[in-house]
Amino acid sequence: MKDKYVILCINPGSTSTKLALFENEEKRSEQNLEHPSEEIAKYPDIISQLPMRKTAIDRYIEQQGIRPDQIDAIAVRGCPAGKRYHAGAYAVDGDMVNECLKPVNAVHPMCLAPIIAYEWVKEYGIPAYCYDVVMTDEMDDVAKMTSLPWIKRNPSMHMLNTRAVATEVAESMGKSYDEVNFIMCHLGGGCSVSMHKHGRVIDMVPSGEGTFTPSRAGSFSNYEMIRLCFSGKYTAQSLRELFQDHSGIVAYLNTSDCREVEKMIAAGNETAKLVYEAFAYNLAKDIGTMAVTTSGQVDRIVLTGGIAYSEMLTGMVAERVRFIAPVVVRPGAIEMEALDRGILRVLRGEESARKFSDEY
Repeated sequence: MKDKYVILCINPGSTSTKLALFENEEKRSEQNLEHPSEEIAKYPDIISQLPMRKTAIDRYIEQQGIRPDQIDAIAVRGCPAGKRYHAGAYAVDGDMVNECLKPVNAVHPMCLAPIIAYEWVKEYGIPAYCYDVVMTDEMDDVAKMTSLPWIKRNPSMHMLNTRAVATEVAESMGKSYDEVNFIMCHLGGGCSVSMHKHGRVIDMVPSGEGTFTPSRAGSFSNYEMIRLCFSGKYTAQSLRELFQDHSGIVAYLNTSDCREVEKMIAAGNETAKLVYEAFAYNLAKDIGTMAVTTSGQVDRIVLTGGIAYSEMLTGMVAERVRFIAPVVVRPGAIEMEALDRGILRVLRGEESARKFSDEY
């Protein structure tokens, strides 16, 4: 076992690629590579972005003055959709990459990270891993059931950030993650609310099931969904784009930037005020939904993610839910640190990595 490990963390987003280099727990550098919307629009699908994203990452490595063969491991936030995963680490291998390359599984730029990392796995023998992926499934069986036997609820939440933040909050209370019951609320372009019970996420309200977000649809009547699907106005693709990028706050106010919304409210815009209050109201309802999963046994409600920097929004949410448990606000995300710590534990032999082919 080495004393020091150099870990490259890769976290692709819809219009950016976040990169960081760590030496053990110390962050040596971090950069958020922006990809303007007009540049992204040139590509017909996510897979076609691969050369552009790879070139940007190669340039970052060169700028850091480090060779690929000096990196001990690569940690990626990303994996193919269409599969349920355990919490923790999975080794990036050919099986995973083949699934990432299938259009049906390439639903988010995150799936590009394993493909890029695998090039270095083959060329330099550097191990690569993903950690606490979005589709981590620790839900109780009762939580997976729907009204149709052939459809199960799919796990989809901000596992990487919320589990890391939950661990930190628990430690600040003098407890371990597996000793507490936390409702974790991630506030960002997509929002998710999840119940972390004694070290396991037993249920969640993912994007698409609960509140609308700055740009996403959230849930609404099945009958209205049927009407939209058969209105003749939309294809399956255009309806997906509507629900993913053009719903929620942006549909009402032509902006998905909550800072702009708050400026509108300060200027007396009553529509903006109502929309923002509805956003907070629905987030609070999602939190209440999670509270019943443990019969109200909740130690903390934790608000995290980029929008948690908004004191206005977190204040409105806290006002409605603090009767359930004390509210802790931890704005921002620690995804890069979570990737580094998780893979560092694998390198040190404290955790084991699963194979993509392992049965769930």
